[in-house]
Amino acid sequence: MSNTKTAIVILPTYNERDNIKKTVETLESEFKKIKGWRMGILVVDDTSPDKTYEVVKKLQKKYKNLHLLMNPKKSGLGGAYLKGMNHAFGKLKAEVVFEFDADLSHDPTKLGEFLKKIDQGADMVLGTRYQMGGGIPDNWGLHRKFLSWFGNLFIMAIMLDFHIRDWTSGYRAITKKVYHKVHPKLHSERFSGYTFQIGFLYHALKAGYQVDLVPYQFVNRVYGESKIGPEYIKNTLTFVLKVRLMDLLHWRLFKFAVVGGVGAIVQLASLHFFRLSFSYQLAYFFSVEMAVLSNFIFNNIWTFSDRKLTLKETPIKFFHFNLASAGSIIIQQIIAFVGETFFGLRPLFMIPLIGMPFDSGTLYAIIGILIGMSWNFFAYNAFIWKKKKVKRG
Repeated sequence: MSNTKTAIVILPTYNERDNIKKTVETLESEFKKIKGWRMGILVVDDTSPDKTYEVVKKLQKKYKNLHLLMNPKKSGLGGAYLKGMNHAFGKLKAEVVFEFDADLSHDPTKLGEFLKKIDQGADMVLGTRYQMGGGIPDNWGLHRKFLSWFGNLFIMAIMLDFHIRDWTSGYRAITKKVYHKVHPKLHSERFSGYTFQIGFLYHALKAGYQVDLVPYQFVNRVYGESKIGPEYIKNTLTFVLKVRLMDLLHWRLFKFAVVGGVGAIVQLASLHFFRLSFSYQLAYFFSVEMAVLSNFIFNNIWTFSDRKLTLKETPIKFFHFNLASAGSIIIQQIIAFVGETFFGLRPLFMIPLIGMPFDSGTLYAIIGILIGMSWNFFAYNAFIWKKKKVKRG
C-alpha cells in the first residue's frame, strides 16, 4: 500500500447543495474501479449561501477520503482551484489532482483513463469535448454553443496550436510538478473565472510539459445555474491577445524582422539621397552600408539583448558583422545588377503623401532585402551574437 499514489478530485462549489451529494456518491462508486491509486475528494466551498458545506460535513461521516476546505469569501473558480491544489499537494500529499465540476457535467467514468495517461508519462491530461469521442449537449442554446465552439477556434488560431481543440475545458488531471511550475505565474497574473483554465494550460505548454487528451461527453447540469457570465468573453479575449502580443515582442525572429524593417527604411531613404550624387551601383552600396550600421545597433540593444556585446567587443564584432552581412550585400548587389542590366531602371509610380518616386530600382532593392534577411538571421545567430557556452566546474 505504501507504493500507492494519491489522486485528489477537487470540486469547487458555490451553491451546489442540490448536486454535491450525488456527485460525491458517484465519484466514490467510480473510485472502486480504479487500481493503483488512492483516490480522494476535496470540496473547496466559497461559503455558499445555500450551505453546501453542511451537506459535505454530513457526507464526511461516511467517506473518510472526503475533505472540505472553506473559503471565507467567494474567490472564483481560479482562486478555488489554486487553494485546493495547494492543500491537496501539500497537506493531502497528492501526486495528481483533478479539476472536476461539482454538478457532474464531467464524465466520472473517464477518471481511470486520465490516470492511465499519467502512468504512461503525461504531465497533464486534458478532457476534450472537441475530439473524436467527445461532444457537447444537444440542448445547449445557440449562444452557448457559439461561445464555446468559436471561443476555442479563436484561441487555437491566436495560439497557433491546433492540436488542442478545447482550451476552455475544466476537466483535467494535473501532476505536482506542473502545478509547482505554473502556479506562481497564475498568482502573479491574478486570473479569475474561466480564464484560469486557458492561462494554466498556456503556461504548462509554454514550459514544455507533455499534455495528453481524453475525449468526453459534456453533460448539462440538472440543478442550479451555469456560472459563465459576460465577463467570460472579455477576460478570455484580453488574456489571449495579451499573451500572444507578449510572445511576439519576446520572439527573436519578430524582433529581427522589426529591426530589418527599420534597416530597410534606412536603406531605401539613403538610396534615394545617394542617387542624387552617385551612380546607381555606388549609391546602392552606400545605402546598404547605412542599413548595416542601423541593423548592428538595434540588433545589439534589442534583438540580442540577452547576448549584448560589451564595449570592448563592439569594434571587432562590427567588423565581423560587416563580413557576416557580406552575403546579404552580395545577394542584393547581384539582384540590383541583374535588374538594372536586363530590365532597366524606369519609374513605376509616386508614393502618396511623401511624393517620393517608386521605380524599378527601388523594387530590386526590396527583393534583395527580403532574400538577404534570411541569410542575415542565420549569420548573426551563428557568428556575431552566438550563445556563450556556460563553463562547468
